[in-house]
Amino acid sequence: MTAAPDLLGTEITATNGSPIAAATDWSLSPSRALDFKTCALLYRFRVIDRLPEPPSLEAARGTVVHGILEKLFDLPAPARTVAAAAGLVEAEWDGMLAEDEELTALVDADPAGLLPLLESTRDLLSAYFTLEDPRRLEPAEREVLVETSLPSGVRLKGFVDRLDRAPDGRLRVVDYKTGKSPREEFEGKALFQLRFYALVLWRSTGVIPTQLRLYYLADREVLDYQPDEADLLSVERQVEALGTAILKARESGDWRHKTSKLCDWCSFQALCPAYGGTPPPLPPLPEKPVVDIR
Repeated sequence: MTAAPDLLGTEITATNGSPIAAATDWSLSPSRALDFKTCALLYRFRVIDRLPEPPSLEAARGTVVHGILEKLFDLPAPARTVAAAAGLVEAEWDGMLAEDEELTALVDADPAGLLPLLESTRDLLSAYFTLEDPRRLEPAEREVLVETSLPSGVRLKGFVDRLDRAPDGRLRVVDYKTGKSPREEFEGKALFQLRFYALVLWRSTGVIPTQLRLYYLADREVLDYQPDEADLLSVERQVEALGTAILKARESGDWRHKTSKLCDWCSFQALCPAYGGTPPPLPPLPEKPVVDIR
């Protein structure tokens, strides 16, 4: 998949022939869209202020697993085995720790050191092999950047873990999750990321993916979803509304906090008015586009 050309400051035509307004100088990813839906102040801290957050061993393990599953498909099909994946684990962790002193400190704080993380990473990879056989697959793309601009000018970007293309052109979007599958009432939120990617692919290529698939490795579950045009138009309306709200907040500087159960896991409680904190002064908006695709 070839990334779409930079659309900043131009007027282009959508795949349906409709004119598109001049693109915004900032981009929206599914993760940041969910941040804004959760709490506008959280979005501000991550995107506008770009405040650092403490590393997480769970997040690091997820990155390691994703990296190994990407590299697995570099091997010849017959060599894509559980043993081959397990053999990549230690080197992948070593490379990550060599680049992050804070993460290394977290590992060193555990008397058992890296061993539990190596074991749990291998367990997650073993779980993957119970869900599909990579020897029978040849992905069209892995860790591919997809991007487009909506008719309003809102720029959408993101990285897709894997795209599978059938001989007849049907497209499947695949995402790996190292956590457990959500309860049924939370499946919609879990699928938002893939529906977002499906919208980007549709608007940039004219093709609606046939299937969206989430692999939950922690409990060995698969969640499939078949989008259609009406569904993706609904996602587009949601994202357009989010883009409008973000644009207003960027212009006004009004980034309001919103409390929820998710506040318990927020890294920025000390700066949040809901917890007696004071946000730092707003930084000047950058001259270059803000591109946060994660």
